[in-house]
Amino acid sequence: MTDAEDRKPRSDEARSAFRQPGPVMAPAESESSTTSEFAIPEGLAAPRAGTESEATSEFALPEGLDVAPAAPAEPEGSAFSPPSTYRAREAPAAFTPPSGTPAVDLAKHVPWQDRMRTMLRMPVAERPAPEPGRTADEAGPAVPRVLDLTLRIGELLLAGGEGAEDVETAMFAVCRSYGLDRCEPNVTFTLLSISHQPSLVEDPVTASRTVRRRGTDYTRLAAVYALVDDLSDPDAHLSLEEAYRRLADIRRNRHPYPTWVLTAASGLLAGAASVLVGGDPIVFVAAAIGAMLGDRLAWLCAGRGLPEFYQFMVAAMPPAAIGVMLTLAHVDVKASAVITGGLFALLPGRALVAGVQDGLTGFYITAAARLLEVMYFFVGIVIGVLVVLYLGVQVGAKLNPDADLSIEERPLVQIAASMLLSLTFAVLLQQERSTVLAVTLNGGVAWVVYGAMHYAGDISPVASTAVAAGLVGLFGQLLSRYRFASALPYTTAAIGPLLPGSATYFGLLAIAQNEVDKGLVSLTKAVALAMAIAIGVHLGSEISRLFLRVPGALSAEGRRAAKRTRGF
Repeated sequence: MTDAEDRKPRSDEARSAFRQPGPVMAPAESESSTTSEFAIPEGLAAPRAGTESEATSEFALPEGLDVAPAAPAEPEGSAFSPPSTYRAREAPAAFTPPSGTPAVDLAKHVPWQDRMRTMLRMPVAERPAPEPGRTADEAGPAVPRVLDLTLRIGELLLAGGEGAEDVETAMFAVCRSYGLDRCEPNVTFTLLSISHQPSLVEDPVTASRTVRRRGTDYTRLAAVYALVDDLSDPDAHLSLEEAYRRLADIRRNRHPYPTWVLTAASGLLAGAASVLVGGDPIVFVAAAIGAMLGDRLAWLCAGRGLPEFYQFMVAAMPPAAIGVMLTLAHVDVKASAVITGGLFALLPGRALVAGVQDGLTGFYITAAARLLEVMYFFVGIVIGVLVVLYLGVQVGAKLNPDADLSIEERPLVQIAASMLLSLTFAVLLQQERSTVLAVTLNGGVAWVVYGAMHYAGDISPVASTAVAAGLVGLFGQLLSRYRFASALPYTTAAIGPLLPGSATYFGLLAIAQNEVDKGLVSLTKAVALAMAIAIGVHLGSEISRLFLRVPGALSAEGRRAAKRTRGF
């Protein structure tokens, strides 16, 4: 190979792009040394470090500018650390929304239900949060313990028949009383959950609890409301340990009435309902005996662990059987009044009102579950009564579904019967003795309004029932706000005289005699009356809040707090 061939540059394949470039200003080894495209061309001298022409960055600080040293990074927070806003009833917001913070006046004299409901309907970022008045070194209970207490209180309220919105309101009040402002409770028919996020950069904490058992004890319900009221009072300073102790006492609380009183109350309720629809003293006694027998059979089934569906089915049989036997014995009494009185004690008015209330307030899943429960109970009553009526028709009992109950003009007797029905209904609901008188008077007023509109004014029974139920809800809500308690003890028992017992009975009797069309018409009337009761009670409750002037409720922000979806 000649010298000219040695001086010939190599091809591109002989050079590697991954070869480390030579150092800056490196002397050439020889003319034939291998070069790289990353090598600095000859004659281009790179300035050395430290010279005036040293390359700088636009992010470099100008000379002579003194910058304070950076503060040490804050330790990473945890959602399980004690809340920094403990004992501060209004925790500071994590950030300010672009639209600003609504100026809603939350005065102390306003019932806590209205204050918490107003804030609960607002987005988290828009809830008012005044500056707390406490020092930074105060410590409070851990977040999981507060959430656990909140879930236990919500469980008692939901199991006692309270509406979903009222349960969420109480849960939010408990969390806010311990400084947990950024909380979102969620209530369904059998599941309670709550989530707390201290700030946008910290991990949220979520806890849930399942409602396994349900019971009717309005005394316990009132005690839970009293506990939430004390927790919401900024002057009470109720500690978490004291709240747990009171909650344990509420759970261990015995029913205010013994079992024999409840059985007697069910009998008196059925007797009063039979007199309300035209019965005489014999009918009163027969209906009372049938209802007490049904109550004892239902307790026997409950002790055996049977579901409530079968309990309602068994409890509906004795009143119907007594009515059929009186007809077969040719006793000159109104057997239809006996059976109707027995049905009054079984109709699930409490669950119906709660279900419709949940639907009207936007809790559609819970409302659907409650109404499905009502349907199952109603189907159980239908099966129990239909079995007895069918057997009675087969053995020759002459029961006439066309002969409607002829209610005589005896308003004083009917008013007394309606008040007795409300009183016994309140006992069956395990209400406090201090609320029995108020709900008894409320039930008497409801029947007076219904009788004046339907019998004296010849107005539709559905419209009359809706107006009477609206007054029940109005007065019940006002009484509950006066005592800072739940409205259920003042409304549920008062709607007892308005329940559609007669329409249900005649519909079932017509179906038992193969007159399905007439039976469905009567049952449709019963459903319409039941819906009128539920909607009237809820509407009266909403109207009652108009009399409770919440500060700032007429402002733009107050209207936005109560705003709901428009359907699109």
